[in-house]
Amino acid sequence: MSTARERFQTRVKTLPDGLIIFGVMLGLYSIFTVLTVSLGFGVSGIVDTLRTVTYFTAVYALLVLALNLHWGYTGLFNIGVAGFMAVGVYTMAIVTGPTSPGAGTVPGLGLPLWVGIVAGTAAAALVGVVAALPALRLEADYLAIVTLALSEIIRLTYNSTVFQEFSLFGTPVGTGGASGINIPTNPQTPINAFFEGQMGRAALDAAAAVGVTRPIVVRNVAYTLILVVVVAACYVFVQRIGKSPFGRVLKAIREDELVADSLGKNTRRFKIKVFAVGCGMMGLGGILWFGSDGYASPLSFRPIVTFYIFIALIIGGSGSNTGSVVGGAIFAGLLYYLPQFFEQNSAAALDRIQAIIGGSTATPNTFVAAVDALGQLDVTAFLSYCFANIGSLRFIAVGVLLVYLMQHRPDGLFGHRIETASSVPLSKPAGGEDDE
Repeated sequence: MSTARERFQTRVKTLPDGLIIFGVMLGLYSIFTVLTVSLGFGVSGIVDTLRTVTYFTAVYALLVLALNLHWGYTGLFNIGVAGFMAVGVYTMAIVTGPTSPGAGTVPGLGLPLWVGIVAGTAAAALVGVVAALPALRLEADYLAIVTLALSEIIRLTYNSTVFQEFSLFGTPVGTGGASGINIPTNPQTPINAFFEGQMGRAALDAAAAVGVTRPIVVRNVAYTLILVVVVAACYVFVQRIGKSPFGRVLKAIREDELVADSLGKNTRRFKIKVFAVGCGMMGLGGILWFGSDGYASPLSFRPIVTFYIFIALIIGGSGSNTGSVVGGAIFAGLLYYLPQFFEQNSAAALDRIQAIIGGSTATPNTFVAAVDALGQLDVTAFLSYCFANIGSLRFIAVGVLLVYLMQHRPDGLFGHRIETASSVPLSKPAGGEDDE
């Protein structure tokens, strides 16, 4: 007799990947639509909130897909994701920065945006190759320690005053040091330029006619749609890798590297190649995320960023590209953005809750006091404490989720969808000659 988990896995296996992702996103949109409507948001506010959910889902999905190439496909324990993101962002900033900057901006090479994006992605891949040459001689925890150390070396290098301004082949450039670096030419620049033209102004007028009156919301929606297209292309790219002979070797390395090596495969070369591809995607993800803000700081690339991406991969299930996207969506929507949403709208939320169920909006000083208020059925005071300390409570929620997953679903939500190393089905066909 099959268990509930087995029945769930059987049903999910038969669903198309696109339908699964669509269903998860529809659930997230429903949650945030109810919240925004309940808080009295206008059309612009609702659209911007849903756009933000999509934006964070897309950037996390891209980075989790890159990490899945390393950990899910090849079994490489890379916890230096933030460092490779930083390489991509800073390289793009240096390449596209103005040669004659204004006050407070370090000089750059003044090259076009597309050159900066390609250079940032390539630089992250190149650093991945350089790191892989010695690091991939190590395994498991040792590789993790080396990649984490490399990530911190990269961050502290960009934070150093030595490289705040320096000369590159006779051309003055810089990283800005601890002050960070402005990125006036960034992935948002073409979007802004488009909306300054005739077609862009017509699009703004059409959006205003349906209630989206803030131009910045329309610009952000346009950028997010482009970002979704890029993530979809990367998803297809990773899927093709997994189904190629190259991908089958990666999965063989994941299962047993010694066996793959004994069959004549140069496993070290394969690991270096996939490390470069994954790191390049991490650099691209950093460019599309932090680079689009127009400013980057070494503080943006702390190890906590890598920790978040790994949590998203654990939620979705390593080895599954669909799980990578779904895990990125669930983490980005419910554990990353939802606490920010409540923190930004805590006053309005508390006023609405008090109007419905009553209670006091006074914030208890301690958790014990908050629990005591909840025991006295003062839900509003308890929620007031939660909203005031939601940053810390988010880590508690993450910890509880990880403990639950380790106990009940150690493979993640879609870990059972791990692709095998075989290119053809190995199961015996039903009703074949062997059954007679």
